[in-house]
Amino acid sequence: MQFRPCIDLHQGKVKQIVGETLNTGNLGVVENFVSEHDSSHYAAMFRRDGLRGGHVIMLGGGNEEAAVRALSAYEGGLQIGGGITADNADFYLEQGASHVIVTSYIFRDGELNIDNLNRMVDKVGKERLVIDLSCKEKDGKWFVVTNQWKTFSSFEVSPDNIRYLERFCDEFLVHAVDVEGKQSGIQESLVRHLSQHVSIPTTYAGGARSMDDLTLFRDLCGGRLDITIGSALDIFGGKLPYRDVVAYCGGLQE
Repeated sequence: MQFRPCIDLHQGKVKQIVGETLNTGNLGVVENFVSEHDSSHYAAMFRRDGLRGGHVIMLGGGNEEAAVRALSAYEGGLQIGGGITADNADFYLEQGASHVIVTSYIFRDGELNIDNLNRMVDKVGKERLVIDLSCKEKDGKWFVVTNQWKTFSSFEVSPDNIRYLERFCDEFLVHAVDVEGKQSGIQESLVRHLSQHVSIPTTYAGGARSMDDLTLFRDLCGGRLDITIGSALDIFGGKLPYRDVVAYCGGLQE
């Protein structure tokens, strides 16, 4: 179990927002935090603390320059997602990203687009690809949601589908959309589900707000999953000490 840091970018600034409000237009976006620091400030911090495998997420347009500044400040230490396609993936890898993260590019019109997935693998290689399985629960099952989390796909995050996608990528990033940015606690059933079925590195995102949540997460997944925390951290305006989280998760690494 490792702590994977995050840098979320919206309108060129480092922010923490409630992800589901992205679909309401800029006036309706709920911002938990807007940083006075540039993206490179956080990238340098994560580099200093030896935190690898974090992600930079571009939430809409106008974030490309800020993303490049972060990647340049921590070459090889951060992944990049948000609007990534086979046409622009090479650019971000050249800027220093270790991996590219894809969701909407491979989930189109409510279906898994295998042609786009194969195109991405051909372009960057399995070893540099992360698939984002942002998902919501429906009828007791988990389904990928796309289009800024507005649209349910038909793709169930089932054991068989997890095994199938593992053939194409190096890691999964899984956002629990229902609790993302809300500091309402982790989605326990999703954590259990993932820990039982994934066999590649997988980072869970959504709802963690306290050291007790970290302990619960570790117990639920048996240390088999990594975790990212955003709004709850004191470096993003929350109350949970970043240093304590790093120390706690660092102590669990072998």
